[in-house]
Amino acid sequence: MKIGFVGLGVMGKPMARNLMKAGYELNVNTLEDNVIKEFETEGAKGYLSQKELAEDSDVIILMLPNSPNCEQALFGEGGLAEGLSEGKIIVDMSSINPVESQKFAKRLDEIGVKYIDAPVSGGEPKAIDGTLAVMLGGDMATYEKVKPIIEKMASSIVRVGEVGAGNTTKLANQIVVALNIAAVSEAFILSKKAGVDPEAVYQAIRGGLAGSTVMDAKGPMMLERNFKPGFRIDLHIKDLQNALDTSHAVKAALPLTAEVMEILQALRIDGNEKDDHSAIVKYYEKINNIEVGEDK
Repeated sequence: MKIGFVGLGVMGKPMARNLMKAGYELNVNTLEDNVIKEFETEGAKGYLSQKELAEDSDVIILMLPNSPNCEQALFGEGGLAEGLSEGKIIVDMSSINPVESQKFAKRLDEIGVKYIDAPVSGGEPKAIDGTLAVMLGGDMATYEKVKPIIEKMASSIVRVGEVGAGNTTKLANQIVVALNIAAVSEAFILSKKAGVDPEAVYQAIRGGLAGSTVMDAKGPMMLERNFKPGFRIDLHIKDLQNALDTSHAVKAALPLTAEVMEILQALRIDGNEKDDHSAIVKYYEKINNIEVGEDK
């Protein structure tokens, strides 16, 4: 089986490499010619044309920034749809608007091509070690066909419903992550202002009900003031915008999501959009005139 992979960014690179390690024949396409050449030296076949990649691949994986990027790759001039034929499968692992996922699926179904949305969670570290969590939307038969492929990139795969359900679940995930980081930030600020070491607070509460994977991943980064991106603020802004757009479409009110969105917007205004989303703590540090990790 030949697998096409479109989008070799921070997440796409390690995901594609894990497929190669598993022995799959890989065809790759991305915007950066030097990245294509890099993968060619590792044994992949590079394509400047998405149409030609689609013609030479059985399953095509997308790992792109947002809905418009996916639409362009699929249906733009010289795009994948021009090279697709009946029986091929698109596995869209991008985090996008679920309404757009459903539109893509409908258009592809007209030419006999199956589409599933399978966004991921876990960031670059889990992309590298192949332990991503995947939320998948699509019919059961297609899920069974692509599951062995996805298993080479993930340790958890849950089919949550039909097309669109995967990205709806990812948006729910991103809401929980953003609000959790904001809550940890507030807790550390309170501790610091009250004269209690935030590191001691973290160690004391992490094993109780307040503990979480998010706290363990992002709390130490805040305390060390290490904001090297595993997941950038600008990408989280994109996800929360999709969450809010979707919430308006289905008539759901998300006041806390909207509030954290404004915090992220303030951080972008201050030039922090390329920082890891643990830098949400910077917003709280600014309005409180204190640094959580100072004097360490």
